[in-house]
Amino acid sequence: MTAAAPTLQRSSIWWLFLLQGIAAIILGLMLLTAPGATLLVMVTFLGFYWLIEGILALVHIFVDRSIPWVWSLLIGIVGIAAGLLVVRHPLLAALTVPTVLVIILGVQGLIMGVLEIIGGFTGGGIGSFILGVINLLIGLLLLSSPMTAALAVPFVFGVILLIEGVGLIIWAFRVRA
Repeated sequence: MTAAAPTLQRSSIWWLFLLQGIAAIILGLMLLTAPGATLLVMVTFLGFYWLIEGILALVHIFVDRSIPWVWSLLIGIVGIAAGLLVVRHPLLAALTVPTVLVIILGVQGLIMGVLEIIGGFTGGGIGSFILGVINLLIGLLLLSSPMTAALAVPFVFGVILLIEGVGLIIWAFRVRA
């Protein structure tokens, strides 16, 4: 009886998967056809999100004593500062946010690559070593020209969203049946 409950629950909300798929396809098409404008709107929404989160973190200081107030204060200040910066300078943020994301992913690729290579030499096998080399190369590629890689971010996310959207729509109709 417990195995049937999750299936029944998923089949009754199939339309949520369908809506998510349609939204993903629309956003993916927007990123592919008008990447600059779409990225500008997305970054602006991100700025408002950070601003609201920062304000709520400051409110959190007064209503929740379970965590140290210093953390909420720091999160609040950083959130408000980042939100105001993005909202006041959306064009700069539309260039900066993807570039910072590429730099973070590049550093992550380097770290993961080195750890996988070490793992390959310490018993992880050839697969771990090859994965480490691939991660290391991707990290170096991203860090060699982060601004150029950042220009590809809307295209990459657009393609990913299209694939995800089609997958979600297929899933919605499979769950419904």
